[in-house]
Amino acid sequence: MKKQSLQYVKQLMETENQQLAKLHKIVRESLEEESLLSSRLQEDSKQKAPTYGERVADKVATFGGSWTFIISFGGVLMCWIILNSVFLARDAFDPFPYILLNLVLSCIAALQAPVIMMSQNRKETKDRERAENDYLINLKSEIEIRHLHEKIDLSIVDQYQHLCEIQQKQLEILIEIQGRMDVMAKKVKG
Repeated sequence: MKKQSLQYVKQLMETENQQLAKLHKIVRESLEEESLLSSRLQEDSKQKAPTYGERVADKVATFGGSWTFIISFGGVLMCWIILNSVFLARDAFDPFPYILLNLVLSCIAALQAPVIMMSQNRKETKDRERAENDYLINLKSEIEIRHLHEKIDLSIVDQYQHLCEIQQKQLEILIEIQGRMDVMAKKVKG
C-alpha cells in the first residue's frame, strides 16, 4: 500500500510538471508571436519612404509654422514698409497702399497653404497607420491576456484536483496508520 501511494504521488507530481512545462511553452510562443507582430509593423512603416514632394512639403510646413518664419517675415514686411515710406518716399516702387506687397503676400499664402495641407494630410495618414498598428497590438495583447487567464484558471483547477487527490491518499494512509496503531494498542493492553 505504501509503495503504491508513493508511486501515485510521484505520478501526480510528474503530470503537474508536464502541465507547467506546456504552460511555459505556450507563454513563450505567445511572447514570440507578439514580437513578430511588432517587428512586422515596424518593417511596414520603414518600407514607405516619402517622395521628394512630400519631403519638401514637410520642410515648408516645418519652417512656415516656426517662430523663425514669423519673425523673419515680420522683419521683411517692416523693411518693405520703411523702405517704401521713408527712404524712397518720392520714388517708391510700391507706394502707400502697398499693392505690390499685398500681391506678394497673397501669392505666398496661396502657395504655402496647399503645401502645408499636403504635409498635414501625410502626417494624418501616418498617425492613422500608427493608430491602426497600436490597435492591432492592443487587440493581440488583450487576446493573449484572455488566453493566459484561461490557462492559469485551468492550471489552478488541475492543481486543486491534484491536491485533493493527494489529500485523499494522505487520509487513506492516516486511516491505515490509525488502524495499525489501534492493533498495536490492543496487543500492548492484551
